[in-house]
This record gives sequence, C-alpha cells and structure tokens, in this order.
Amino acid sequence: MSKGSAASRNPKGPPDGTRGGKNKLVAQNKKARHDYTVEDVFEAGMVLTGTEVKSLRQGRCSLTDAYASVQDGEVYLLGAHIPEYTEGTWNNHTPRRARKLLLHRKQIAELQARTRESGLALVPLSLYFKDGRAKVEIALGRGRKSYDKRQVLAERDAQKLMRNAMGRALKQGRR
Repeated sequence: MSKGSAASRNPKGPPDGTRGGKNKLVAQNKKARHDYTVEDVFEAGMVLTGTEVKSLRQGRCSLTDAYASVQDGEVYLLGAHIPEYTEGTWNNHTPRRARKLLLHRKQIAELQARTRESGLALVPLSLYFKDGRAKVEIALGRGRKSYDKRQVLAERDAQKLMRNAMGRALKQGRR
C-alpha cells in the first residue's frame, strides 16, 4: 500500500478539505456590498468557543445584521448569529454574543481612526475557514443612499449588456 492512499483515508482531520490552503466559505453578507461602498478590506481571526466552531463547520451562520466596532482598543463582531450546536451540552454558546476579532495593533488603530470619520462603518463581508481557522473578512464601508444603489445596479446591467453584445459580435465574426 502506498503512502498516498493511506493519507487520503486518514479519519483524523476534516473531510471537507479545509486544511492544506483551501478555504471553506461558511457565510456571506451579499447585502453589504449592495448597501455600502467598500473602501478597505481586512481579514481577521475570531475568538470562538468549541461549540461555535462545530456549528460553523456545519455551515450554520448568518451575517445579515452583523457589524463590527472598536471598543477599548479591541475589535468586536456584534450581531452575528451562530446557532447553538445541536449536540452541545449545558456549556453551549449564546447565538448572538459579541465575538472578539484578532487584528494587528496598527490595523486596529487605523480602523479606529477611520471609523471616526462620518459615514464609515465596519461591515463583515464573509466568514470562512482558512487552513482550519475561522476568519472573517471585514470592510470599511460608506453607506449608500437609495439613488446610489439604483445607479450601481443600472451600471452593472449596462456592463452585462455590453459583455453579451461583444460576445455575440465575436461569435458572428468567426463564422
């Protein structure tokens, strides 16, 4: 038996391939890119309990009402809903507790300075596993007005129409 086949049947380690540089997306906040103009994106680690990690590995999380804030020189993720782990015991976590985010001190200082500006907010974009560790992608975003949202959608539709027209023109030119 070769070593390669024994390693592929190893019962230890996650079956979903989260190790070895692969990312496993758990949750995505699609509405954030619609409601905010994203200026800067940061990747942060998360301080979690064991049952939270198990619940995330099952793919259960919601970032729809979540936001981040800087308090006392630390960044916290607030409003993220990670449901209780179904096989958890009396030490299960609370679904909407504040979770500390792990960032470098310089990044925290930059976030704190920039969120003091008017209209900038810290919004989570996605939550995923990277090399077996839970990470959250947070962005500095400026809130959009409703007419800005409509304008962005119109521009996106126009770009799509142009790409389709170019594709059709190229196909007809080949014949």
